[in-house]
Amino acid sequence: MAPRIPQQGPGPRLFTWDEVALRSGGERERWLVIQRKVYDVTDFARRHPGGAQVLSHYAGQDATDPFMTFHIDQGLVRKYMKPLLIGELAPEQPSFEPTKNKELTEDFRELRAQVERLGLMRTEPGFFVLSLLHILLLDVAAWLTLHLLGTSLVPYLLCAVLLATVQAQAGWLQHDFGHLSVCGTSRWNHWIHHFVSGHLKGAPASWWNHIHFQHHAKPNCFPKDPNIGMHPSFLALGKILSVELGKQKKKHMPYNHQHKYFFLIGPPTFLPLYMQWYFFYFVVQKKKWVDLAWMLSFYVRISLTYVPLLGLRGFLGLFFLVRFLESNWFMWVTQMSHISMHIDHDQNKDWVSTQVQATCNVHKSAFNDWFTGHLNFQIEHHLFPTMPRHNYHKVAPLVRSLCAKHGLEYQSKPLLSAFADIIHSLKESGQLWLDAYLHQ
Repeated sequence: MAPRIPQQGPGPRLFTWDEVALRSGGERERWLVIQRKVYDVTDFARRHPGGAQVLSHYAGQDATDPFMTFHIDQGLVRKYMKPLLIGELAPEQPSFEPTKNKELTEDFRELRAQVERLGLMRTEPGFFVLSLLHILLLDVAAWLTLHLLGTSLVPYLLCAVLLATVQAQAGWLQHDFGHLSVCGTSRWNHWIHHFVSGHLKGAPASWWNHIHFQHHAKPNCFPKDPNIGMHPSFLALGKILSVELGKQKKKHMPYNHQHKYFFLIGPPTFLPLYMQWYFFYFVVQKKKWVDLAWMLSFYVRISLTYVPLLGLRGFLGLFFLVRFLESNWFMWVTQMSHISMHIDHDQNKDWVSTQVQATCNVHKSAFNDWFTGHLNFQIEHHLFPTMPRHNYHKVAPLVRSLCAKHGLEYQSKPLLSAFADIIHSLKESGQLWLDAYLHQ
């Protein structure tokens, strides 16, 4: 039965939460609420700079906190929102949905205001200049290794390690600029994002924009988070989803062995066998010709650099070895903070609970910070995705206090323990699937 709509009088149209919830996407309209205002984003979604899906993930829900979190210049964004405004919540409607923790949300908003007053959202350009310079120096060192030491096995392998390091560190840097290149930032952020992602890595910046914001909007929420898109085709993830698969008698893979075959189909193959070709498919399908030009500049540069030294076969071998090493690095670091955490369908929890239950940290150290591109501070990064990473350690004590006050578990692990927990969680969820498959 449709919810009762309040009587409409002079002034803005008034809605209930139940009415908004009906416009949750699919073939229907998409509405969302921001600071009690109701917006119809049905037609705007396809023009949204962050991609249509991230809006759809909050359709029918309150999107106040992700809106405040993702957009740096909210005044600019609100100009685009004016035509989308269709009304507001009725006065008797609460400001918070019943599934969300009101006190926690209010405390987080106070914390965010404090963080802004402390200047922790401001970028130190010198940090990113040095980060980019160290990547470029590693790139030069890789070429010098072959040019000065020859192309025998040891220099060849050392060059591959250096180039994989360039790719990994460039990946963390483009991740930074991707978050800093949201609406309202200066255009140089956008161009540096294209340079680092396209010219240094051979990847489209727009792909990152459309995919990664979905992950931040609904982390570990199936099927909204693309980072867990390997469920259920390759892996059974989480205690809840794996049991669901078992009860439904679904067996796309022998999931009880997934902690073993993960080493074969996960880290080694993700970049060389999947993303390497998908990037080109994406830019052509989406007609992202600027991205394509930047990507081609990478392939031209690296070919002109190494084919004269190694020949075509030697260069292709080096290229795919680098992709193999980079893929392992990328997968272990990106999965260490998520795959062992809570995974479920979207329960429409408040922003803080959604982020904290899906993420964990890895202990701070000079090596961990560098090796992970500060993604060892995943909790802070997910709560404040537009915060420059050099400030994560400064906000961490405040976040830890917030979690302690509201009984949220703030997890931080040693690096190797975080890697091991990937395998442990896969083994556990695989066994849960098997038990449900055989006995329920």
